[in-house]
Amino acid sequence: MSGHGKRKAKPWSSRSQSKRAGLQFPVSRIHRYLKKGHYAVRISPSAAVYLASVLQYLSAEVLEAAGYVTQAKGYHRIMPRHILLGIKCDDELHKLFNHVTIPQGGVPPRIEKPLLTKKTNKKSVHRKRAAPC
Repeated sequence: MSGHGKRKAKPWSSRSQSKRAGLQFPVSRIHRYLKKGHYAVRISPSAAVYLASVLQYLSAEVLEAAGYVTQAKGYHRIMPRHILLGIKCDDELHKLFNHVTIPQGGVPPRIEKPLLTKKTNKKSVHRKRAAPC
């Protein structure tokens, strides 16, 4: 009955780099792209892990902001419009994605101030509008 005993645990090296780093983004693929791009003569393997973790964090932030907008509007599916509104509502994401165009995202809602004022006889009454966020 040799060979029918306990199974040996997988060696550490057989696990993927993404699993070792605890990430969902592909570390080895990012490392390959960094080497192919000729950004430097030598690319450290830890640079790919760091870049993968940053990309995963940014995508999680964008999806979280878009998820809040989707729930507020009563939808069950995130659409490009929700991504745009989620980015525009968050100050840090808005600064990061300032010059980014999202296809099928539309434009952020904005009404000029002169159009909001309604003048009466002597006083001007300002109506406040709710922010799109």
